[in-house]
Amino acid sequence: MISSLLRSATAATAALVLTLAATAAETAIIAKARAHLGPEAALNGVKSIHFVGTLITVDPTDATKQSRAAVEIFFQAADQQRIKATSDKIIEITALNGYDAWTRLQDPADASKWQQTLLVADQIKRLRATTWENLAFYRGLERRGGRIEEQGAATIDGIACQKVAFIHAPNIIFTRFFEAATGRLVYTETESGATMRESGEQVAGGIRFPKTLVQTTKLPNGLLQTVTLNFEKVTVNEVFPGSLFQVPALSPK
Repeated sequence: MISSLLRSATAATAALVLTLAATAAETAIIAKARAHLGPEAALNGVKSIHFVGTLITVDPTDATKQSRAAVEIFFQAADQQRIKATSDKIIEITALNGYDAWTRLQDPADASKWQQTLLVADQIKRLRATTWENLAFYRGLERRGGRIEEQGAATIDGIACQKVAFIHAPNIIFTRFFEAATGRLVYTETESGATMRESGEQVAGGIRFPKTLVQTTKLPNGLLQTVTLNFEKVTVNEVFPGSLFQVPALSPK
């Protein structure tokens, strides 16, 4: 009986040591990733981020065909997001305001022609996750009911990386590969297989941001859809009114 208890205690101690070691490794790479982006005071002080740029979408059936849109992206604590893409053919706005989210399509030549849709729970959860991902700088997911899981070493493009999964829910996972030596983000993939690569650098509010983000998504027909975001301007800690994110009235007053 005593020997059995000793074996159980030893096993529990070993498991605790492994858990602590994994936590320490996770903390180390996240601390390094944050340090690569900027000083703690700057990262912790972020309340909003405003991106202005150009969205380029490649036709998955013909890489020579591209469509362009001017884009503005807003992230603001707590849980507010707005993306507006304006092209010659359409204005598309998707926004999150806490637990409400909506999409609006509008004819740029005729403001009376529009279509508005309220988003459903799973879509809202994903928007809340992407808002956190952009404002939290890799730390504190546990406080939102998720977890950050260290998944070991990996090599991406010949670069030694640490693989870390940011698990918001079983169907909302961002797996990031950080360069082990510097903490630089090399590559991101989601649970659906979409991939994201950042390039270039610009500094706003003392924090490093990319100049370009390329996202590749596999469509249901097996073709790859590539979307490129070129960020021309990044502003930190502007204050945006709540009305920017609220669901618009369906009819004018």
